[in-house]
Amino acid sequence: MSSLIVTLRSGEMREIAGIPGLSLKEVLLAGGIDEVHGLTNCGGCCSCGTCHVVLDPVSADRVAPPEDTEVDLLEIVEDRQSTSRLACQVPFTEELDGLKVRIGPER
Repeated sequence: MSSLIVTLRSGEMREIAGIPGLSLKEVLLAGGIDEVHGLTNCGGCCSCGTCHVVLDPVSADRVAPPEDTEVDLLEIVEDRQSTSRLACQVPFTEELDGLKVRIGPER
């Protein structure tokens, strides 16, 4: 079974089941991590930016690059980093087994 290693805003690390075919956000929610909802929730439409996560730089190259819409929305994220992504836009695949992500600060 695939896994995802998540660092919560508190600094706590959790390993949760990675479910291929779901978005990274859906995997996080299925694993009991609701910090990706924030104050709003666009339903995965890439319109609110509250599911901001930061990929571990060592494994970020295993994730497909973002589409232009995601890049545009990430520009309004104040604490954006070079490996920032919107979890709703990253499909989880078996190749991402063991991927490490950190939940972005609350917006």
